[in-house]
Amino acid sequence: MSECTHNCETCGASCSQREKESLLAPANRDSNVKKVIGVVSGKGGVGKSMVTSLMAVLMQRKGYNTAVLDADITGPSIPKAFGLKSKAESTGESLLPVKSKLGTSVMSVNLLLENITDPVIWRGPVLAGTVKQFWTDVAWGDVDYMFVDMPPGTGDVPLTVFQSLPIDGIIVVASPQELVSMIVEKAVKMASMMNVPIIGLVENMSYFKCPDCGKEHKIFGDSHIDDIAKKYSIDIVCKLPMDNKLAAGCDAGTIELFEGDWLDKLADCVEGLK
Repeated sequence: MSECTHNCETCGASCSQREKESLLAPANRDSNVKKVIGVVSGKGGVGKSMVTSLMAVLMQRKGYNTAVLDADITGPSIPKAFGLKSKAESTGESLLPVKSKLGTSVMSVNLLLENITDPVIWRGPVLAGTVKQFWTDVAWGDVDYMFVDMPPGTGDVPLTVFQSLPIDGIIVVASPQELVSMIVEKAVKMASMMNVPIIGLVENMSYFKCPDCGKEHKIFGDSHIDDIAKKYSIDIVCKLPMDNKLAAGCDAGTIELFEGDWLDKLADCVEGLK
């Protein structure tokens, strides 16, 4: 149970003081972002960055201006998925996001490092501050839907995103393992504590479809995602298969060319956000 520490920067509790003091960071003066969607997971390695990329692509295909803020500072993978090799430039006052081939705007620490394999060895407050700067110091321009690829867990950076950015909703990504069910519930409960609506759940690696017989095999056992969705009254549940074409697309930087309708109903739900 979360207790109020009277310091809203480190406290996750809802209270009258929090309602009086908005912690939202001001957007860059050259940014006009209409909707901000967080993509979260309770643990790493479940495909959160891939889901973030796929959602940005789907909304782009619907005719919207999309952007990805890569808040996973120590494990940035968004630039590689979109095949971005150029570095972010500065106007002297603001940073400029890098555009993908099909027009999605991206900002990631890997677009700022001299070598993309250089490790980012920073403490939590510095990581959180960098994410906030990606919102305040980047001239995003006109964006209909921005997707924020958060680091796994419920620590400093996710808390900063929830408090500093005007999050309209989150998408929770998980895998089918029994252990993950408990961790997913932690992410769901954090969103509830921060008064952020959950748009939907995505179960990655849900099944493998045999290319010969077409039968679906549950490599990691029976799923628990539907039970979690029912428990927390979450209507949208999507299941991504184990598909080597998706992994290959991320590795080759061609995620914008993916084919599949697995997340279509989630994209429709995002489009319908008021």
